[in-house]
Amino acid sequence: MRSVFSGRARRVTTCTALALSAGMLLASPAVAAEAPRPPRQAVAEPRHDLAASSGLDLSPLAGASGRARAAGAAAVVAPRFDVDGDGKSDLVHRRWDGRTYVATAAATTEFDTSGTLVDLDLVPLGDQDGSGRPEVLSVSATGVLRLYAEATATSGSLTWSGGGWTVYNKVFSPGDVDGDGKADLLARQHNGDLYFYRWTGTASEPFAARVKVGPGWGAYDQLVGLGDTDGDGKGDAVARTPDGTLYFYGSTGDPAAPFKPRRALGGGWNVYNQIVAADDTNADGRADLLARDQSGALWGYTGRGDGTFATRVRLAGDWVAVDQFGGAGSIPATGKNAFLGRDRDGSLYWYGGQNNGTLTARKQWGVAYDWGGASLSYVSALDGGAFADLLEIYQGHLYNADRDLGGGWQIYNLLVGPGDLSGDGKGDLLARDGSGVLWLYRGDGAGTGVASRIKVGTGWNAYNRLLGAGDFSGDGRPDLLARDGSGNLYLYKGTGSATAPFSGRVRIGTGWGAYPQLAAPGDLNADGKADLVAVTSAGDLYRYLGTGTGAVLTPRVRIGTGYQAYPTLY
Repeated sequence: MRSVFSGRARRVTTCTALALSAGMLLASPAVAAEAPRPPRQAVAEPRHDLAASSGLDLSPLAGASGRARAAGAAAVVAPRFDVDGDGKSDLVHRRWDGRTYVATAAATTEFDTSGTLVDLDLVPLGDQDGSGRPEVLSVSATGVLRLYAEATATSGSLTWSGGGWTVYNKVFSPGDVDGDGKADLLARQHNGDLYFYRWTGTASEPFAARVKVGPGWGAYDQLVGLGDTDGDGKGDAVARTPDGTLYFYGSTGDPAAPFKPRRALGGGWNVYNQIVAADDTNADGRADLLARDQSGALWGYTGRGDGTFATRVRLAGDWVAVDQFGGAGSIPATGKNAFLGRDRDGSLYWYGGQNNGTLTARKQWGVAYDWGGASLSYVSALDGGAFADLLEIYQGHLYNADRDLGGGWQIYNLLVGPGDLSGDGKGDLLARDGSGVLWLYRGDGAGTGVASRIKVGTGWNAYNRLLGAGDFSGDGRPDLLARDGSGNLYLYKGTGSATAPFSGRVRIGTGWGAYPQLAAPGDLNADGKADLVAVTSAGDLYRYLGTGTGAVLTPRVRIGTGYQAYPTLY
């Protein structure tokens, strides 16, 4: 029933005891001395089939040409993540299994980032300390920023960590902003304000106090730090709007106003779910760019040295299994990438998203015919991992596998787990009682307990479906979708506040009563936005991809048939 822990299982020891974290309370007003045990044993969650990866072949970019670079520019722009010493960037990335890897020219190896369960985002910095090896930052879901020094293809030395980074939805480095030869950091808040962090070089405090750059950066769904691409020795950036227009921001050298006015590079960049900094891939002194399309193909753009790029070239390999590239501009997502269907015989089946908008073949969850009548919910990870949790209410107790989260849950007719609603980076739960009151339970980050409930509001029995897994609005916060009896679909944007977790509802569509079943699978195409699936009475399965805009969802695309076999989706 519970997904088996993976992603850092060989490196991080987690407590699976029933003891709750400090400060957390059982959900129920009273708990029996010995809780009843569910009739099933915990079983392993199905997984994606993760094929072995080849290395990163950048040779197709070697012969690409562009316009001459500005006079006086350096001959070579040093890559910020070269761990094999060949003078070209290597790709640090997180894959389907939740683990972090490095792709060099020769092979792909697992990269040990002990200290974090899942690397939500990865930010290569370059050789900051003159050791000859690069530094890289990891951002965890709970908002801890970690610095790994002297990175190799398999590990780095954890030299510093700092909390409080959940206030940002994107952390990236354009390279050296202030002209001291060391890469600096930029971070964007959920409201679109951008902040600058100067590299200090001090191991105990590597970044100086933040300086506000300015508002309005929420207009972009991707922000990419390029390094120096226009020859002035300072870091540049590109930014994409959801309509697919890419803009170039040249550097100024002023930390308070690090970029010149933006310059449009053209449209059509929304064919990519992640745009990735590549630094200088072909040793011509110009920073280049990588981009992965919806099919999993990786494309290279060689820089011309003036902020523009030559015609794209396809690189070898299938990169669809990558959830998040280091240096990518997207808002990273994790916690759920699948949904479940229970058939009329009580068998449960898992369908995984493949980062291209399609699904894996179904896989059976547990024993056949074993789930009939069970009160189940499939929610975004409560334990900080990459995989969703299957919860069951049994004789009033809420179970996350063999972990009892307390009694008293029989009063609720619906449970939803959209992710972190309170802003602390830990997955939370919503529960609706029989009178239509919605309650928020803050998770403890380990999947073992929840805090005392907080009242969200009344009148939620007007909805026959409440669902969500991730960010629909494009600000990086989990949201909630609600369908009423007339078929209207509403968006409740997450606020990050436990006491008022949602802003006022916005109607985003009508006619949704035509679907007997809806499910929130998380992010199906690895662009960082939450998606939706819906089943018609004929059994056709349609996907609606999230846009991160006011339109919220793209037009539907049929991706399966035969789903009338499932009276219930999770």
